[in-house]
Amino acid sequence: MIDSTTLSGLSGGGRHVSFEVFDELVRSASVGFRRSGIAEGDRVALLMRNDISFVEATVAVQRLGAIAVPVNWHFRSDEVRYILQDSGAKMLVAHADLIRQVSDGVPETVDVVIVETPVEIAEAYGIAPADRLVPSGMTDWQDWRNKCCPQDAGQARPGESIIYTSGTTGHPKGVHRRPPNDEMAVKVDAMRAMVYGLRPGARAMITAPMYHSAPNAYVLRALTRKGLVRFMPRFDAETLLREIETFRITHIFMTPTMFARMLRLPETLRRSHDLSSLEFVIHAGAPCPADIKRAMIDWIGPVVNEFYGGTESGPVVFCTSQEWLEHPGTVGRPFEGSQVAIYDDFGNRLPAGETGEIFMRVEFLPDFTYHGKPEARAALERDGLITCGDIGYFDSDGFLYICDRKRDMVISGGVNIYPAEIEAVMFQHDKVQDCAVFGIPHPEFGETLMAVIQPVENSGLTEPEISGFLNERLAGYKVPRHMEITSTLPREDSGKVFKRKLRETYWKDAGRKI
Repeated sequence: MIDSTTLSGLSGGGRHVSFEVFDELVRSASVGFRRSGIAEGDRVALLMRNDISFVEATVAVQRLGAIAVPVNWHFRSDEVRYILQDSGAKMLVAHADLIRQVSDGVPETVDVVIVETPVEIAEAYGIAPADRLVPSGMTDWQDWRNKCCPQDAGQARPGESIIYTSGTTGHPKGVHRRPPNDEMAVKVDAMRAMVYGLRPGARAMITAPMYHSAPNAYVLRALTRKGLVRFMPRFDAETLLREIETFRITHIFMTPTMFARMLRLPETLRRSHDLSSLEFVIHAGAPCPADIKRAMIDWIGPVVNEFYGGTESGPVVFCTSQEWLEHPGTVGRPFEGSQVAIYDDFGNRLPAGETGEIFMRVEFLPDFTYHGKPEARAALERDGLITCGDIGYFDSDGFLYICDRKRDMVISGGVNIYPAEIEAVMFQHDKVQDCAVFGIPHPEFGETLMAVIQPVENSGLTEPEISGFLNERLAGYKVPRHMEITSTLPREDSGKVFKRKLRETYWKDAGRKI
């Protein structure tokens, strides 16, 4: 029987793959991609939940010099079609249950290979046994890969990905960054060592979805540490405690929502698990309420670390538990090679203590492009720095604080959601005259979506009707859980909906703005 406390390699559910076997599988898959016509610079989309095969396909694509394009598995057919067409993907690798939901969104020009959905994922998401199997007539990933000889794979190349972020104008934007040159790579490696804390032999737990940039980079970094990479099919607080103890997990990437769920467990249950193996917990992706962070540090010790940045910028500030306790509420301070500045609305750089829009960059991180959208990339820049639209300030010790968001983006459970995309779909309903979607406080997710809708007069529009309409066209997490139908919406002098006035009604007693 394998000792789970010393197990190494990649692990999910009851499955385990050693690093040696994983390398053979990757090289075989690389040959398969090459024989299927994938060459340097080509794009291969990946529509999978967190799974060993997701990583296998990613690394196999990248070693050819091709580009991996992770796709949010919550997306509906129209959303998947947009990503495939916008990225120019030549192939799609997908879990069996997911392809059944979006098959009509896959263009005929895109070759498809299907991965059988693992048992542990099927159980976690309530997927019917038949739906986890490769549909009849479709190419089975395992058969496709196993026909290829790994000795023909050739030399590995630096990996590239296009990570799609939600779009302010209704469509996601693909962030593409070239690999660093040799000089840059040394500094990037040092930065990732600091931010992710993954030492050689680290035993890492993967809890956050790999279609996001930071968890994706975290997994690829964890692979190089040659310890354990353990995949959690779906986050569950009690299961996580059990897995940390069973596998002696040392490193985890988490979100504040996960912290909140863990803290809701009965204290007797929390204290009954041995978490002493934990060395380094990193969180990012959303503001973490001060009381939640302090409670986590009190519980598991000063191993809770944080960084702030974006898909476009990469991490730009970093904060240890001790630094946070000395500067409660901070998200960290810039490290060597990172530039962060605060600007007012007139383009003036502001001193410590004054609040404005945050602009940033990492000097040694290669610049990025928005795939096919150079004008959107240019709009972010000021003095060589870029912004993600957050508002904040520095204290006198150089620590950064986030206090508001300039644009409409909502971060719910660590997921970026842009109301403009939802509003654009809502306007397609013939009974909607006008609408406003925005974030309101939520004790677990930080924010949740609220929609205020002005219907066409005498149309009889109902909340279930608009919810059903949105569910057919958008990923479920983009459908507002709270709705209000009203005869009028507050407007500015220009006639534009006064969204901030609507939003303030819900936030005035929250004690925070984001």
